[in-house]
Amino acid sequence: MSSPYYLKGSSLNVRFNGIVGWLARHGLSIAGTAEMSVRGRKSGRMQRIPVNPHVHDGGQFLVSARGHSQWVRNMRAAGGGELRVGRKVREFTAQELPDAEKLPILRTYLEKWGWEVNQYFQGVTAKSSDEEIIAAAPDHPVFRITVRK
Repeated sequence: MSSPYYLKGSSLNVRFNGIVGWLARHGLSIAGTAEMSVRGRKSGRMQRIPVNPHVHDGGQFLVSARGHSQWVRNMRAAGGGELRVGRKVREFTAQELPDAEKLPILRTYLEKWGWEVNQYFQGVTAKSSDEEIIAAAPDHPVFRITVRK
């Protein structure tokens, strides 16, 4: 059995993510980015990462373009976290979607964020066939998030 797909970021990606996260933390969102905090499943400490919250059909979603990353594993354990842009912090709960429900979310996510994330989808883009996106779905966890009021 092979390991789940995960594409580790280069040192340049890590540096860029740090800048994007810092900007969101200080109130500047680039194209809708936010800084997500999720409790570490081992450390218990809040882990921060920039994310691209995605709206589809009135629902909010988080998509892991890089695959089964640490934040995904932490989200599965924690069941929620926080999204921050500046002083605005929104707590949320998260429910992972089964692969069969991901197609429309992944397609619209790639339409909006493809300029940034296509490289992580191994040749799959917003213009790919339904079958190609469905085949890629197991490699890209998707969480429906519900913001607590």
